[in-house]
Amino acid sequence: MRPGTVVSLVLLPRPDDKRWTAVRSSAPALVLASGWRADADGTAHASLRCAGTRGGTADVTASAKAPDVAGAARVVLTLRVSVVPYTTQG
Repeated sequence: MRPGTVVSLVLLPRPDDKRWTAVRSSAPALVLASGWRADADGTAHASLRCAGTRGGTADVTASAKAPDVAGAARVVLTLRVSVVPYTTQG
């Protein structure tokens, strides 16, 4: 991704009884996850915005858990995002 790029992440309903619970970025200074929402049918949505101006990578993780089970949700999806800054001339 280039700085300023926004990607819409759509997570389709899971075939098991688990529901998407959250999306997090390992490096919010590079890639910011926002606008999280989960629809009644199990589809989840988030926006990923490349916030940094320097290069690097961030792991965006999505968690899921069964709605009737206590405890923490487990990470079931990891998306590695590479940020490539624009070249500077001078």
